Parts: sequence; structure tokens; C-alpha cells
Amino acid sequence: MPFHSATVNMAALLRSARLLKFSPSGLLHITGLKRTGPSVGRLYSGVVGGNKSGVCSRQISRASENASSRQWPYTVGFVRNYATAEEQKNDVGLVIRTKQMQKFDWALTKLDSSVRRTGRITKTLLNRIFHDICRTGYPSGNHALLLLRSCGSLLPEIPLQERNDFAHRIWEKLQEMGAQYDVSHYNALLKVYLQNDFKFSPTDFLAKMEEAHIQPNRVTYQRLIAAYCQDGNIEGASTILGFMKSKDLPITDAVFNSLVTGHARAGDIESAKNILPVMKGAGIEPGPDTYIALMNAYAEKGDMESLKLTMKEAETAECSLMDRDIMQVIFTLAKAGQEQHIQEMTEHLRHERGYVPDAMNLCLSLITQGLEDTAFQMLKTFPSLQSESANMGNFFLRHCVSMDTSLEKLSQFCKELQELQLHSSPLSFTLSCALEANKPEMSFELMKEMKEQDFPIRPHYFWPLLTWHLKNNDQDGVIEVLKNMQKLGVPPDVESLTTYILPVFPDMEAAEQALKESGVSTDSAGYLSSQVRFMTGNLEELYTKLSDPSFPPLDLNNFRSKLSVSFRKFDDFETMMKITKLLYTDKRFSLGNPPAENVGYFLYNLIDSMSEKEVQAQEGNLRMFFNELRAQNMLIPSRICRGIKNLLDPNDSPQLIKEVVYACSSLCFTPRCFHQGKLQILEKKIAELQAENKPLGSVFKQVIQALCVTENLQRALELKQQYESEMTVPMYVNLINMCCRLGNLEEAVNLRTELYRMDSSVVMDVPKYISLVKILSEHGRVEEAIGILKEMKEKDVAIGDTYSNMFFHVLNSLAVKGDVSTLHQLTGAVFTLGLAKPSNNLCSPLVSTHLERDDLTKALEAAIDCGKTYKVVPRIHEIIVGLVQRGDTEQLQKAMDFLSEERGEMTMLYNLCFAFLESGRYREARKIIETPGMRSRPGRLYWFAKRCVQLNQMETLEQMVDITAKLFECDRDEMYSHALLLCKERNDWKRAEAFWTKMQEESFIPRERTLLLLAEILRNNGKEVPFEVPEIWYQQDEITQADTTEQVEEQATETETETETKPPKPPKPTLHESQLIGQCKRGRAKEAFQKLKDAEDKSPAGPVFYDQLIRALLSEGSLEEAMEAKDIAQTHLPNFYLGDMANTLLIVTLSKKGRLEEALKQLRTMLQFDQVPRQLAITRLVQAMGDEGDVAGIQEVESLMQKLGTSLNMSKMVFTNNKALAYIRNGDVDLALEELEGVLTNPEFKNTRISFVYKKVMEENNDKAMDKLAAMAERLANHFALYQPATDLFLQLVDFGKIEDAKFMLARCNAIAEQKDAFFGYLIRTTEVPGQLEKLKNLLSLVPDCLEKERVNTFLMKCHSMDKDFPAAKALYEQMLEEGVTVNELSLKRLAMLYRSAGEPVPFTEPPESFRFYANKLKEEGTKGQETPEE
Repeated sequence: MPFHSATVNMAALLRSARLLKFSPSGLLHITGLKRTGPSVGRLYSGVVGGNKSGVCSRQISRASENASSRQWPYTVGFVRNYATAEEQKNDVGLVIRTKQMQKFDWALTKLDSSVRRTGRITKTLLNRIFHDICRTGYPSGNHALLLLRSCGSLLPEIPLQERNDFAHRIWEKLQEMGAQYDVSHYNALLKVYLQNDFKFSPTDFLAKMEEAHIQPNRVTYQRLIAAYCQDGNIEGASTILGFMKSKDLPITDAVFNSLVTGHARAGDIESAKNILPVMKGAGIEPGPDTYIALMNAYAEKGDMESLKLTMKEAETAECSLMDRDIMQVIFTLAKAGQEQHIQEMTEHLRHERGYVPDAMNLCLSLITQGLEDTAFQMLKTFPSLQSESANMGNFFLRHCVSMDTSLEKLSQFCKELQELQLHSSPLSFTLSCALEANKPEMSFELMKEMKEQDFPIRPHYFWPLLTWHLKNNDQDGVIEVLKNMQKLGVPPDVESLTTYILPVFPDMEAAEQALKESGVSTDSAGYLSSQVRFMTGNLEELYTKLSDPSFPPLDLNNFRSKLSVSFRKFDDFETMMKITKLLYTDKRFSLGNPPAENVGYFLYNLIDSMSEKEVQAQEGNLRMFFNELRAQNMLIPSRICRGIKNLLDPNDSPQLIKEVVYACSSLCFTPRCFHQGKLQILEKKIAELQAENKPLGSVFKQVIQALCVTENLQRALELKQQYESEMTVPMYVNLINMCCRLGNLEEAVNLRTELYRMDSSVVMDVPKYISLVKILSEHGRVEEAIGILKEMKEKDVAIGDTYSNMFFHVLNSLAVKGDVSTLHQLTGAVFTLGLAKPSNNLCSPLVSTHLERDDLTKALEAAIDCGKTYKVVPRIHEIIVGLVQRGDTEQLQKAMDFLSEERGEMTMLYNLCFAFLESGRYREARKIIETPGMRSRPGRLYWFAKRCVQLNQMETLEQMVDITAKLFECDRDEMYSHALLLCKERNDWKRAEAFWTKMQEESFIPRERTLLLLAEILRNNGKEVPFEVPEIWYQQDEITQADTTEQVEEQATETETETETKPPKPPKPTLHESQLIGQCKRGRAKEAFQKLKDAEDKSPAGPVFYDQLIRALLSEGSLEEAMEAKDIAQTHLPNFYLGDMANTLLIVTLSKKGRLEEALKQLRTMLQFDQVPRQLAITRLVQAMGDEGDVAGIQEVESLMQKLGTSLNMSKMVFTNNKALAYIRNGDVDLALEELEGVLTNPEFKNTRISFVYKKVMEENNDKAMDKLAAMAERLANHFALYQPATDLFLQLVDFGKIEDAKFMLARCNAIAEQKDAFFGYLIRTTEVPGQLEKLKNLLSLVPDCLEKERVNTFLMKCHSMDKDFPAAKALYEQMLEEGVTVNELSLKRLAMLYRSAGEPVPFTEPPESFRFYANKLKEEGTKGQETPEE
């Protein structure tokens, strides 16, 4: 039948005689999961919108109850018992049957998932299952039954004839492959015929059954009666009915329902009506199906009066007609050409729960049969259109396109949808459907219409059509698309030419000729860029093209990314150097920046685009490349060189980094020359000392250090031999390390032997030990390498988290070489000895070594072994992606089983979904996300989105954003934020604009950071921002550093000309002045100021009063009045000056008002008069300068404070933190990081804190800066064992409620959990104000063991006390007593106060001392947690 209600019980696909195990997974059968349900109930054969087959009783449950109620019945186990003795004899048969059942479970689950969600099955899904079953070669009867029963009304989007053809193809193919058919298969085929209105001969059908030696049963006869009745053949139906009576087969209501249809179609409507009393006479009460059959009969005749009368009779008989029953009548009316009555029937629809999926399937069936107008009429009845979804008509427009609905109708539908506000952009969506379906003619016509309606036509609209022609290498098709683009006035852009047009042609000449014939200009800069991009695949050809003097100017940025891809292969080193030289020297390719800078950025981009594995694999080529750059005097600008060095730092490639540094244009990055000059002086000094017979001491040590820096091993060994008696332990260690770096194993071993001969108790630092392990393992001396590890264990030297990355590179180098045995031995030794904890990073080389050789089976085995042994599963994503791309379902099933068992089914589904996305199998990924019960996992989604950004996978990220649109609890802003971030990196404003459109369609409110990011992309490309850009307080016009410096110099000059003589001290105030001062102290400063003005001429006041008055006015924030008072004072008292406190308040107030130049000038004046500003004034001024981005101002204030003899007890971090913030305000995040790292890594500054920077950046939602700050904190923790910055960041994330980010930070840096002093200080500060209980609980949930239980309870009690929450405090006290935890005096004191406030007696002896006494007592135990000043 053409339409299937979502309420069809899925038992209709499986007879109860074939009970099957049901797998809950929507993708693969997961072993070990046991989910069972009730046994199969009644079968339902009635279909909304179709003729009733009349074989079974009516299913009452509502289909639209979606995921929970629309499911196929499933049972406890199999009917067949595979454990019988006879079957055990045939092992081959058992294996085959097992494979059949596994495949059946998989197919059943896929179909079940589709029907539960939508009430229908797509042809693509059914085809896929059919081909998969055929590919196994062992189709069972169950497979055949499942496929056959899916070929009817479950395919509303497929024409009836196509459904029948598909059913016949399945029947014949599976029969050829050995599937055994029985009566159930013939009955299933009969039902498909009935649902699809297929005309066949019942007698021929029975004859075929007889030939196959299959005996018909009651169901067969009932369906044959229904077939006769469909054609109005009452005589044939009566014959079979008589045969059933002769066989004593029961005549059910379904048979009578068929007879109602049969009499009506035979033209005897009265006989059809009389079936109802006949049923009652036979003891069968007419049910809803009977009345529906009669209503359908009247509908076919257009007899609305009789139809409505029958509806009333049904209501009188208490037969409730549901919406899906009314829809069936509507479908009959539409097929019979009675569209004029449909509106009347829609008024009877009650919009019950689940109305939408039923109505969607009705619309699809109507469109399939060419009844689009009726379908559109039904679409307008959808109840949720006006409120929940602005694009409910998507399915309607898509199917209209699929069925080739006329363009005139499509345009009319789109127009009405837009006018009724039922769809936000129907025409553009219809175009996307036409493009997806590869319907070029329809697509071009829709584009023309869009253009007529002033919709912009973008070049990427043509990409789907071009992709189709590109796959088929169809040059004519591409040319046809180009011609249509020209007709529409859309010239192909660079991306279109490079990716979709040029590759289809054999060479550039053919491409250029075709473009000219199509009317595309080949003289544009866009074509030139595309041509160069396309040619980057052949470097020699590219060099020939670029070196041609006639080649026009073209900036390197236009083809930098494509060129990087070719350079990464290092296939043609000579040509690479030629191209680099050309780009470095020829100004044609540097239209903006200097050529050296442009090439520098290109090299940075090249390194940045290479993965860690690629850098290690190509390290030799890269070193040679940078060495050759230096040899040809192609030097890299220092700041770019610094960036490249930062990229290479995590890769543990010191030799490569050195080559990069030596290729730098700045001498500050080339220490070799310095040390060589220093060596000459030092060696001369040694000769002098030796001549004077004096000890060499530190001079010899400096010589060895300098030789190590310059890597002059030969000279170092000579000096060591010559002055062996002067050798010390550090010198030996440095020489050993140099030998390891240079790969000189024998000398390293000899030196180590000599060192231990000198002092066997020597403990080297971890990097030196790891260097020895690395060189020994690389030379195959595994036992000695393990001996080094054992020595580390004996001397209590743990690798830990700090140096785990360094040891990872040792293991990874072995993995790249394929030395599996050594790799396993070293890894096992490290973990067995307890030198490091197993982690994904350290275990990944065990898997990488197999992935390097594309051996996915062994890689999976290694990953599973790691999971079982070390509880980590490294590189599982890459493995699953490889298996999906290869189509290795057996190994994929194995991986999924393991993940489901070890990590849970949700984790398994996310892994599989990400693998499908990365492999380009987006439909499969969508189906996983749409699996019932799937919830958002922000950490996993964030990880994959970030991965897409890093790997520049725009299409993958776009698909991810699309498929997660309806994922439960998915943060849509987070998804679009990542997508826009990638758009920004690619400078793709068109795609960003498209994302903005999608964001509007989804109707969610984006965060400010997302809007700012989108606005930045559009503005950078000169496009109008289509929304109001949110204004952030720090987005103000910054004063340039040069201007600021100039102003500072001018003011400094002015200050120098003023008098340096400090005036004498002012006299004491008079009685009247004392009274006015008293008013100021009582908060009536303005009143006192008014009295001063009134009596100004009569009785001028003294300096003490003016000072007090100005201080009072400033304290109230009355800056203008204070300045006026100061002017009055200076008028009457020429030598008047403000005191320290007044000046401090003035600087603070000016800083708050943003008048920084005046504040700085006031500070200079203070210092000139030898006044000492208060710490508060300096702090507020520096903070205000930081907010304004005034770096020069902060530096001047810092300089002034250094010159000041008196110490203000100010932390250097006040200046450092605010300078960093100033750099961030100015967009110079890298300079901010340099400023912070310079102080944090300086051993002179202990316990430095940067919480203030994190706090400010988080308040501003500056994600770009935050990401870099977080990376810096991680780097300092992992490489320098400086955990304070990471701990500060972690606590700020907790403070801001960003728990998921805090979890991520904790996972990346485990050592944070050990910083108990920091936690103690944080809790002291946090619990000083009410309402902080949630923060405390969040911290405890992340780090349960952050403090001892007693301290934690103390802070909890403090929170309850601050919040006046007596019940919570009382419950905590009782819990502490039950757990035997000591309750300290301070907590008892607080609890006693709450008891008294609640009017209850205190059940314990209240501590006698004050709160302060007990607080000080506890503080003595935890003073380390106190925070140093940092603002």
C-alpha cells in the first residue's frame, strides 16, 4: 500500500513463529547485552491510507509514541535450539547459522531504528541491507521474510510498481542463493501485493505454491479474499470463502472487512452496508476497521452524507476513530479525485499525540502518487509548525523534488510556505534538495527564480553538480555548469576552479580553452590563483610557471596552503629550494609584506600543518631544508623563527630546532657565535692559569659548558683528557648529554663508566637518563637501556607527568622504525618499575607502530591489549576510521564490542559516529546521533570539533554541526563557534554567512563571543554585519604605544622644570575649620564644600581643611567638586599641595574615571615632592592602564616605583599581570605570554600568581586569549614542573562555574590535584562571602581529596553559617558525628550561633573563646594557602 502509519506494530515484519533476539544498538550487534521484552502479540495488517487486507485484528496502540512505543516486539531467545546433538555434529552448519542470525540481528536493528523514529524505511537503507545479506552468501528464511515485509507500505517514498519490482528481485535473488521459503513467505508476498495494489491472479499464485509443495493456511486464504475484493470480484472471494467453511477455518472480522470493500468496488454499496448486520448475526461485533472500510467505500464514491452518517454510527457503537483512521479516508478521497471534500475531513482531525509522523507519511504517500496539492493541504494542518519548528516542510519539499514535481508547483508551494511563515527559506532549501539529488535542470531553473527574487546566488551552490561531473570525469557536464553559471552572472571563484573545475581537464591548456568557450575570463587574479594552486601538485611545472618573467604579480598567500601540502611530501628537494629562493627574492609574490617575511610565514604554515608524526618522520629532510636556507642566506625573521620554534618544542626535536634557530635573521637567536668568541677568551685564561700553576676552577667548567653549547665534542674530549683531574660530576653529565644528542653511543657509555667510577651515588636529572635510554634503544642495546630504567628506580627518579612527553618521543621513534620487540620491552619496564603511570600518550606508540604499516588488525589488537592491561585505549579513533574506510566489518565489530564492554555503549557510539564523519559517511553518522537515548557529551563533541579545526576539515565539521542539531542537550553555540573559528582561519566569509543563516533557522541565541567572531569574519572581508554587534567594555579606542611614549616624555620634561623644593608644613586648623572637617567626617563633604564657597572671600580656610575636604569629596566620588576645591586652595594658598592620602585618593578616582594621563601626572607630582603613594593608588592606576592597553604607561609607573627608595611591599606581578592584560587588549597575545613566562620561569620570583589575568580574560569571554593562556599553563606544568599557573587556571574555571573545562584541565595536568595549599587558600577566600556553597561542592566533586576531611567540613560549616542555613549545618554536624570526624572548635562555635538563632538549645558545650581566636588557630595550620598580592 502507498502509505504506512507510524503505528504499524513492527511484529508485522516478523511472525511470532520466528522469535528473535533483539539488539538495542542502532548500529551493530553488541554481544553481552541482554534486553528482552514481551512476547509477540497480535499482528497488525491494516495500513492508513491503504486498502484493508482484512487478515488480523486491529492494533490499537498509537504509532506516534515514537521511540518508546513504536518498536518491534522482541522475545527472550531463539525458537531454534542450536545446542542439539544433531547440529553439533555439523560445525560448518553451526557457523553458517550463527552468521545468519548475527546478520539478521543487525538488519532487524537497523530497520527497527528507522521505523521507530519515522514510521517508515528508506529505499537506501533497505537496499543496503539487501546487498549486505547477499554479500555474506548465507541468506536465511528470516532474512527473506524481513526484506519482503519491508517492501510494502513501509516505503511511502517509493512508487508502487518500484516496490513490487524490488520485492520480486529480493524473492528471486535470495531463492537463487539457497534461502528456504515456506507459507509465511508466500503470505508476506501476498500482503506486499495488497499494500502495493499489484494486480495478480490468485489462482496462479496458488498454483505456484502447489509447485513448491507449500500448503496454504488460513492467512493465505484471507489475503486471497482481500485480493479478490480489491478488484471487486465477489464471486472469486465467495469461492475461497466457501472453501474456508468446508475446511472449518474460522471466519474473522478481517474477512468481513474485506467483503465490505469487495461489494463496494463491485458497485453494490447496499450489500457492503449490509455486511454489518450479517457480522452481528454471526456473533462478531463490527469494529473500527469495519467502519473505516465502509467509510472508504463511501469516500471512493464521494458520498459524504453517508460517510458522515457512518462516522456517527461508529461513535454510537463506541468505536473510537483516531487521526490515522481519518487520514486513511483522506487518502482514499484524494485517490478517488474527491479533493473538494478533504477540507471537511481535516476538520475531524484531533491532532492526537504523534499526529505529525502519521501525517508526514500520509503526505509522502500522496506526493508519490502525484497528489501534491492534497499533501500540501495536509502539511498546513501540522500543529507544531507555528511554534516549534520553522522548517517542518523540509520533508515535503525534498520529496517533491525527488518525484520531479513541476517547477510551477514547487514555486507556488515555496511562496505559500514563506507567506504563512511555515518555512524560513523554502526556495533555497528546495534548491539544496535539487542539487543533492543531482537534478541540474531543476537546479538551474530554481536559481533563476531565486535571482529574480533578489536572492544572492553563490558559487558554492554549483559545487554538488560539479562534484558529480568530476567523479565521472565528465568535461561536457562541467562546461554545461560553467555556461549556466555565466548566464546567472556567477563567475567561478578560486575554490570552485581549483577543487571542482580544473581537475577534470587533462592539462591547463585544455582547461583554459574550455573556460574561454564557456565565457569565463582567464585574465582575472582568481583564475591565476586557481591555476597556481592546481599546479602545486607538480613542483617542477610550478617553478617553470612562476619563474617566467612574464608571469604577473601574485601574492604568496593566495597559494600558500596548497604549496605547503606539496612541500610536506619532500619528493623533489631541489625544486623546493628553487621555489623557496624565487619566493624569497622575487617581489612579485609579496604584494603586502616583505618577501622574507612572506616566506617566513609560509615556513611557519608548513610546520604548523604537519602533525607530530610527520615532523618526526621528516626530521632529516627538514633539518637539511633549514640548513640549506641558511647556506643560501635565506634567513627567517626572528619573531617568525620564534613561532616555528614554539611549534617544534613539543616534538622533542632539539637538532631540528637548532637548525631553525641558525636560520634566523636575528643574532639574538644564534648563540653559537657568542660562545665561540667566549671560548677563545676562556681557553686563553686556562693557559694563563696553568702557566701560573693555579687551579682552573670555574673557568674550566665554563669552557666545557661553552663546548657543549656549540656541540664541539672532539675539543671537549681533548680538554677532558688533558685536564682529567679538574673534571667534576656536572661536567661529566653535560658531556654524556652532548654525546647522546650527537649519537655518539660509545663515548656516552665510557663517560658514564668514568662518572660512576668517580661517584657511584650520582643521580642525574630525568632528561639525561632518558637521553641515555633513547640512544641505547636506538642501537639495539635494550638490556642496557632497561638497566638505566632500573637504576632510575633504585635512585628514586620517576619520569612522572613532567617528562612523560619526552619519554613518549623515545618510544615513538622506536614505533616509527617498527622495532616492536624493543618497544614492548621498554614500555613494560617503565610501567612495571612504576617510573610512570600508563596513559594514552605513553601507550600510543604500541599502536602507532602498526598504524605506520597500515596493519589495522594488529593495531586493534594492540589497543585492546592496552585497554585490558593498562586501562587506556590509545589511538582508537584512528583505528576505527581506518576500519570504516576499509570496510572491515569483522574487525570493526570487534572494536565496537570491546569499547561497549569497557567504556559503555554511549562511548562506543560516539567513537563510531566520529569515525563515520571523518570517513565522509555522513548518513551513517547521522543515524547514530539520531539513535534513541543518545545524549550530548560536551567533552567528546568539543574534542572532535577541535580536531576538525586543527586538521582544517571544514566539510566534516559542517556535517557534525548539522547532524547534532537535535541531539539532546547539545550546546549549539559551542558547535557553531568551532565552525566559525575554522571559517576565520580559512577566511571563508561565505561559509560563515551560511552558518549564520543556519543559526537563525535553529532559533537559538548565540553567545557574544560567537557573534563577535562572526562579525570579525564579515568585517575583515568588507561585508555588512547583519546583526547588532555586542559591545564589550574593553573594546575602546586604544592609544598607540608611540603616542603614549611621546606623551610620557613631554610630561616628564614638564615635571623637570617645576620646583623641587618641598613647601613647609601647613599650620593647624582653626576652630571653624575643625567644625567643617567634622562635617566631612560625618559624610557631609558637599555641605562643607558649599559653606567653603559661600565664605571663600570673607574667611579663606587653611591647608589642613582643604586637604581633609578634598579627601572627603574624593571618597564620595565627587571628583569635579574636589578639583574645584583644589583650585580654590591653590588660589588662596600658592604653596598648597595635597597630602599623601588625598593624592592617593585623587589618583584612584582619576584612574576609575579613565583619566589616566592626569592620574600619571599626579603620581609624578607626588614623587617630585618626595611623597610616597599608597599601594592602592599604584594598583588602581596600573589596572586602569591595563584595561586601556597602555603598556608604555605601566612600564613608566613600574620604572618610577623602582626609583622610589621606599618599598610599598608591592608584588612585581601587579605590573606583569596588567602588562599582559594590556597586550591582550591590543591583540598581542603572544607578547602577553612572553611577559608572563619570563616572570613565571624566573627562579628569583617564587609563588607568582596569574589568577588575576585569567579572571579578567574569562570575564571578557576572550576565548582566543584564554586558549593560549591555557596552553601556556599546560606547557609550564608539563615541561618546567611549574604547577601554579595551571592550578590558578583550574580554580578560576571552578570559580566561573566552567566545570567541564575544569575537568578537561585536570585531565591534561594531573599534578593540579596535588596542590593542596592552593586549594586551601582558594577555599579561605571563597567562603568569606555568602552563597559560595556551590563552588565548594564543585571543587570537591572534581578533586575529592583536595583537603583533609576535617578541613573540608570546616569550610562546609562556614558556608552554611554564612548562608544562615541551619538545617544544612545541623545535618552536616550529625553526618560528621556518624563518620567519626573531629568537629573543631570554630565549626562548633558557628553551629552554636545557628542553634541560638533558630531558637533551639545547643546540644554540646560551646567553645568559650572568640571566633577570631579559633580562626587564627586554624590559620596557623594552613598559612601556605594564603595568596600573594597580584592585582
